[in-house]
Amino acid sequence: MFIALFNSLHIRSFPSPKSQQPGPFPAFERGRISRLDPALWRQFRREWLLAPFLCCLCLALPPACVAQQPALTSPAPGSVLPGSSVTFIWSGGATRISQYQLWLGTTGPGSENVGAYSVRSKSSKVSLSVTGIPKNGAKLYVELRWRSSGSWHFAQYSYSEAGSSVSTPLSGLTCRSSSLTGAGADTCAVSLTAAAGTGGLIVALKSSNSAVTVPSSVSVPAGATTASFTASVLSVSTTQTATLTATAAGIAKTYVITLNAATPALTLGTKNVGFGDVNLNSTATQSVTLTSSGTAALTIKAETVTGAGFNISGLSVPLVLNPGQAATLYIAFKPTVAGTSTGTVTLTSNAPSSIATISLSGTGQSLLHQVNLTWDAPANSPDPVVGYNVYRETAGGSSYQLLSTSAGAATGFADTTVQSGTSYSYYVESVDAQGNQSVPSNVYTATIP
Repeated sequence: MFIALFNSLHIRSFPSPKSQQPGPFPAFERGRISRLDPALWRQFRREWLLAPFLCCLCLALPPACVAQQPALTSPAPGSVLPGSSVTFIWSGGATRISQYQLWLGTTGPGSENVGAYSVRSKSSKVSLSVTGIPKNGAKLYVELRWRSSGSWHFAQYSYSEAGSSVSTPLSGLTCRSSSLTGAGADTCAVSLTAAAGTGGLIVALKSSNSAVTVPSSVSVPAGATTASFTASVLSVSTTQTATLTATAAGIAKTYVITLNAATPALTLGTKNVGFGDVNLNSTATQSVTLTSSGTAALTIKAETVTGAGFNISGLSVPLVLNPGQAATLYIAFKPTVAGTSTGTVTLTSNAPSSIATISLSGTGQSLLHQVNLTWDAPANSPDPVVGYNVYRETAGGSSYQLLSTSAGAATGFADTTVQSGTSYSYYVESVDAQGNQSVPSNVYTATIP
C-alpha cells in the first residue's frame, strides 16, 4: 500500500511539461531550467520519498503544514516597469520551498518568450535581476512559479513595459484657427490613437513658412493621448499659407493655415467740424475720435492744421494704435477778427489711403451791445404830446445829435449802434402836434464795455 500511494503521488505530481520543455532561455543569475539537471532530479526524488510521511504528519499536525504562498512585491504588480533592466523581488514561501522559476512573456499569461529563470533560495525574501526587457509600452506577463511538496504552483502578474507603444501612433494634428489675419498666436494639438506609454511620446514639429514658428517638438505625457503647443504668427503683407507638420515613429500629419494680409485703416468720427459763431478772442473746442479700424496696427505719422484761428492738440505723433484702439483729437477755434474762417486738419498714416482730412469752419463776431432808454411822459402838459426826440452825444464830441424821432406815446428807445469801449450821453424832448419841442430832459450817460 505504501508503494501504491508513492506511485500514485509520483505520477500526479510530475513537474509540468511546460517546465521540462527544452529551449533557448536567456541568461539568468542563478541557473537555467533543464530537464537533465541532476540537482533537480535528486531534489525530486528526495522530496517524493518523504511525501507519504509528510502527509501523515500533516494529518496529525495541520498547522505545521499550512504553506505560505510566495508573492511578488516589487515592482508593484500592475505598475509600469522602469526600463529594460528590472529586479523582481518576492516574499519566500514555506521552508520546504527551495526552488523558484520566473517566466516573462508578452504573448499572454504563462508565456516565456522574454525569458525563463530559475532561482534556488530558502530565504524569506528572494530577488532576481532581469535584463533585456523590451521597452515598447506593451503588457508584460510575469508568472512566479515555485515547487512545494513535489508539485509546481504558480501565481500570475502583469506589468506595462517602459517606453512608447508602437500601438499608439500619431493620429492627427489640428489648430484652433485655419485662417489668421495679422500677428497673433494659434493653439494647436497633436493626438494619438491611444495613451502614450511610460516616458511619453516625442512628436517633432516644423513649419513651412517663416511667418509661423512652432517648437521643435512637443511631448505627449505618459498616459495621455494629446498634447498642445502654440504657433506664433507674424503679420504678412500678402495672403499666403503655412503648412505645419508633426512627425512621430515614421508617421507624419499636416495642417494648413491661411495667413491673410493685414491692412491698417483709419476711421474718423467726423470729417466736418463747424464752430458756428464765436465771439472774438474767445475759444471754442470740439473733439474728433480717431479709430484704428483695420487688421494691422495703425501709425499716425504726422498732423497739420490750416486756417486762421484754428489749433489742434491731444495727439503725440508718431502714434501707434492697434486694431480696435482709438485716440481723441481736439480742435480749437479762437477768432481774432470778425468774419468767417475755414481750415483743414490733415492726418498722415500708414493706411492705404495715407491722407485723411477734416474740414473746419467758424465765424468770428464782435460782442453786441445796446443801450435801452426809458423815460416818463410829461404830467399835466397843456399841449398833447405826439412823440419824442432822442439826442446822443459821443464822449469827446462837441454837440448832441438827433438820434431818433418817434411818433406815438412810446416812452422807450434802444440804441443798437454803440461800440465797445465808448461812452455816450442821452437826453429826450417831447414834441406836440405843431412840432414844438419841450425843454430837454435830464442827461443819461452810458459806458459800453
